[in-house]
Amino acid sequence: MDEQDAVRARRQRFKLLALIAIFAIPVITAWVMVEWRIGIPDQRTAHGELAPEVPTFDHWPIVEPRQALEAGDWILAFDCSSNCEAHADQWWRLHRALGREAPRVSRLRIGGAGPALPGESLGQWEQVPEWQSPGRVWLLDPQGHAVLTYTSEVEPRDVLDDVTHLLRMNPDKRAAPELEVGSR
Repeated sequence: MDEQDAVRARRQRFKLLALIAIFAIPVITAWVMVEWRIGIPDQRTAHGELAPEVPTFDHWPIVEPRQALEAGDWILAFDCSSNCEAHADQWWRLHRALGREAPRVSRLRIGGAGPALPGESLGQWEQVPEWQSPGRVWLLDPQGHAVLTYTSEVEPRDVLDDVTHLLRMNPDKRAAPELEVGSR
């Protein structure tokens, strides 16, 4: 019986060590990754550029399109001073590609001639600001801060990636039902 008890005890110890290893190895791996920066990507994930010099949307020198924009929406604003028809169509297609998240984004075309495409608001510069350039695109958060800016040569796929990432990381608070305290 002594030999059988010793084998059973070794088997139980092995099971315990295996169980501890299952939970300890991920923690140790994460600690090594953080401490020695192994396996952590250092590159940027956004395709656009940060735009700290761009004022909040309330201070943009544009003729009043603000009433047409939905409060609480992200805004994809684009300068349409050159090749306007192609740019407007490109950003309309991007808006459609957002699928069920499309209602969370408003499009603002600044400049250009012609009627607005579906879901698009029109605006004109009162005076052209120094931070504006032809074909520039800005992505503004619901508070009106310019989150990212893009040059006229940007690929729409890159903007779509950034917009979908930001929408995923910032859930729509308007869609969440408010819980009432004390109700069942």
